[in-house]
Amino acid sequence: MSRLFGLFFGVATHVLFAFTVWHLFWFLKGPLPEDVRMSPVGLGASLGIDTLLALSFAVPHSVFLMPSVRRRLVSAGLFAPFYGCFYCVVSCATLLLTIFCWQPTTVVAWRWVAPLDRVVTAAFAASWVGLFYSLYLTGLGWQTGWTPWWHWARGLPQPKRLFVERGAYRFLRHPVYLSFLGLIWFTPLVTLDRVVLIAVWSTYIFVGSAIKDGRLVHFMGDTYREYQARVPGYPGVGFGPLGRVQPRILSTSDGTRVVRR
Repeated sequence: MSRLFGLFFGVATHVLFAFTVWHLFWFLKGPLPEDVRMSPVGLGASLGIDTLLALSFAVPHSVFLMPSVRRRLVSAGLFAPFYGCFYCVVSCATLLLTIFCWQPTTVVAWRWVAPLDRVVTAAFAASWVGLFYSLYLTGLGWQTGWTPWWHWARGLPQPKRLFVERGAYRFLRHPVYLSFLGLIWFTPLVTLDRVVLIAVWSTYIFVGSAIKDGRLVHFMGDTYREYQARVPGYPGVGFGPLGRVQPRILSTSDGTRVVRR
């Protein structure tokens, strides 16, 4: 029975993932001007609710990837090969909560007029292409939990996840996050509730990028530090934790070693 449940859980997770991506596309695409409707709870309450909803995805999405959190959950009984699926379910559930409970407003912050609205819409579509391209580079099966679950389902040893510097990762460290920024920024019509989404999720993306760098340093050590020294987090960022992080060389009795500044 436990094996049947494990098989069902893995399949159901990926059905949920596909369902969530479909609804996320239309949510982020934004409404047409004639479809904008005001939430019945009022402007102030709507923006407050939307802020909490945006945070309900952003916070767990970073917290459950922290090595210490994962270690505690696994030690508490969560089967390690299912952690990726568990994380995917949490991410999908919080996204769907955000999408279905979102409170729209009719106050327009700005809009792109023709023909720029078509350019923005094309950039939105390109961001989706960039997102799945970036996920392909790092292994989409790792992002959804499919890879470790599928190895478990076939009775194979758990694979080791490796970082391969290829494609967009030769030029920036966070192409997935950059693509996601495009998804939330590129919309022809920006209402106040969308401003809340942009503000909260943009902050989450930049903070999450720095947290991800720290997580990869934890797992990869000097290999990732050397990569950070060569490749910026984002194009044009030349300072701070999302720029090129130059290593500091310390002399030791048996040679030299590289440590993060």
